Amino acid sequence: MASVNSLASTLQQQLADALTAALPDAGTADPLLRRSDRADFQANGILALAKKLKGNPRELAAQVTAALPASDLIKDIEVSGPGFLNITLSDRSIIETLAARAADGEGRLGVPYSSAVGTTVIDYAQPNVAKEMHVGHLRSAVIGDAMVQILEFTGESVVRRHHIGDWGTQFGMLIQYLIEHPDELDHEGGKADGEAAMSSLNRLYKASRALFDSDEEFKARSRDRVVALQAGEAETLAMWQRFVDESKIYFYSVFDKLDMEISDPDIVGESGYNDMLEETCRILEETGVAVRSEGALCVFFDDVLGPDGNKVPLIVKKTNGGYGYAATDLSAIRDRVQNLKADTLLYVVDVRQSLHFKMVFETARRAGWLTEDVKAHQLAFGTVLGKDGKPFKTREGVTVKLEDLLDEAVERATAVVREKAEKVGLTEEEIVENGRYVGIGAVKYADLSTSAVRDYKFDLDQMVSLHGDTSVYLQYAYARIRSILRKAGDAKPVAHPELELAPAERALGLHLDRFAEVLSEVAAGYEPHKLAAYLYQLASHYTTFYDQCHVLSDDNSPEVVENRLFFCDVTARTLHQGMALLGIRTPERL
Repeated sequence: MASVNSLASTLQQQLADALTAALPDAGTADPLLRRSDRADFQANGILALAKKLKGNPRELAAQVTAALPASDLIKDIEVSGPGFLNITLSDRSIIETLAARAADGEGRLGVPYSSAVGTTVIDYAQPNVAKEMHVGHLRSAVIGDAMVQILEFTGESVVRRHHIGDWGTQFGMLIQYLIEHPDELDHEGGKADGEAAMSSLNRLYKASRALFDSDEEFKARSRDRVVALQAGEAETLAMWQRFVDESKIYFYSVFDKLDMEISDPDIVGESGYNDMLEETCRILEETGVAVRSEGALCVFFDDVLGPDGNKVPLIVKKTNGGYGYAATDLSAIRDRVQNLKADTLLYVVDVRQSLHFKMVFETARRAGWLTEDVKAHQLAFGTVLGKDGKPFKTREGVTVKLEDLLDEAVERATAVVREKAEKVGLTEEEIVENGRYVGIGAVKYADLSTSAVRDYKFDLDQMVSLHGDTSVYLQYAYARIRSILRKAGDAKPVAHPELELAPAERALGLHLDRFAEVLSEVAAGYEPHKLAAYLYQLASHYTTFYDQCHVLSDDNSPEVVENRLFFCDVTARTLHQGMALLGIRTPERL
C-alpha cells in the first residue's frame, strides 16, 4: 500500500496552495505550520509575507482563508494576532487518516518506504578480542542496533559492520603463551558457552601478562611472535584465529542477552584491512595528503593544535614502520566506499574519539574518498554514569562488566513482573521470559531515551519502575491495550468517521498521526531518543484516553465501542512497531 499523508502534510499543502492563489505576488510561500495549544495547528507565515508585500497581515490572512478549498479537513479556522491562523481539524479527518494507516496491508501504518534512499554502512558494537565487554560497550551496541532497525524500516540499504579489536602487539604475548601452553583454551566436552569462553580467555591473559612482565626471554619471544603475526606466518595465524573464535563465542552470548542479532559476515575487525594498509599510506603520500615528519607519515590540520600551540598530526604510519589506528580507519573508509558502494558512513563511537574521527574524515575528504555524494558522520555518545554522577564502576573501582549489569537488570525486572503475575495469570515460563524482555528493554530504553551525546546515570531502580519515562511503562501500556482487545469479545475495532471525538480521543488521534513524521526526522538526524520521546508521549496520551473514555462501557453505543477499540488497536500497533525499532519487545500479557 502507498504511504499515507499525515494530517500536517495535507494541511501544509492546502495552505501553501491557498497562499499562492490569494497572494500570487508572494511567489512560493511557506505557511510555517506548527502545533499549537490554542488549536490543533497554527500557521505563522503570513506575517513575513505581509512585510514583504507591505500589506495588512490580518487582511492577507483573511484572503488566504477564503482561498482554502472546501474539504472535510478543517473544522474551524480563526485569524488571530498579526495574521496568525489557528486551525482546528475535523474529527472526521482524524479518524479517516488513522483508518487509512490501519488499513496498510503491509503493517507499516502508512509509513513511507523508499527503496532508492541509498546505502549506509553502520560501524557499531566494537568489542575487543580476548577482553570482556564492559558498560562502555553498551551504548554503541544499543544505539547502533536501533539505527539499523530504523534506517532499514524507512528503506535504506544498511550494511552492518562490527569493527572488533582483533589485531595489535598484545597478541604476540597471548599467542606465544598459547603455543607454549596449548591446552589453555580447551574445554570439557569440546565446546564452550560464553561464560566459559571468557573465563578461559581471562585466565590465559592474566597468566601471559604475568610471565611477560617477569620473564625477559618470554618477552623477547612474544615480540618476535608479533613480527610473525604481521608477516602472516601459518602457525601464528592459526593461534590468533583460536583467540578470535573463542572471543566470538563470548560476544555472541552477550549480544544474545541484549536480544540483538549479530552474524559472522557483519564482523570485519581491524585485521580485515591489513592488506590495504600499505596502499592506503602510499596513496596518501603520493597525493601529498600525508607527509613525512620525524620519520612518521602524518597528516596535519590548521585547526588541530596541542597545548604548546603546535599542530597535532594524525599519525598514519609510525616511525618504526607500524601502522596506527588511522591507517586502519582510512582503509576501512576506502573499502566501504569503493567496494560496498556506500554513500553514507555512520560511526557509533564514544564522543571522546571525536577529534580522531574529525581528522580521519578530513583526511579521507582530501584523498577524495569522501565527497559531496559520500558522507561520513560520527554518532557520538556520552558516558554511562553511576548514581553518584561519576563514570560507572564497581565498589572496587573497576569498570562494570556488561554481562553482570544485564543479569542484574533481568533479575530486578523479573521481581517486578512476578509481583503482578498472579493477577494476570502468568505461568512461571512467562514470568521468566517477560522478566528478560522487561529487564533488557529497561536498559536499552534508558540509553535510547537520552540524547546520545549526553551522559546518563545508570539507575536500575528507576529503569524498572512502572511510573515515569521508562520502557516498563510503555510495555504495560501495550499489555493493557491487548487485554482490552481480548476482553472485547465479539466487538471489533472499526473506525467510525461520523462520530464526534472527545478531547482525549482527539489528542491521541493527532499524536498517532505523527508516527511517520517522527520516524523520518529520527532517520534523517540519527536521533533515536526522539522516537523514544514520541512513544512515551503516546503512552501518556493513551493513559489519559483510558481514564476519560471508557472503552467497553455498557453506556456506549456499539459504534462508540468499535471506534474506541479502533483507537486502542492503532495505538497498540504503533507502540509495538516503535518499540521494535528501538530493539525492545512488547509482551502481550504483563
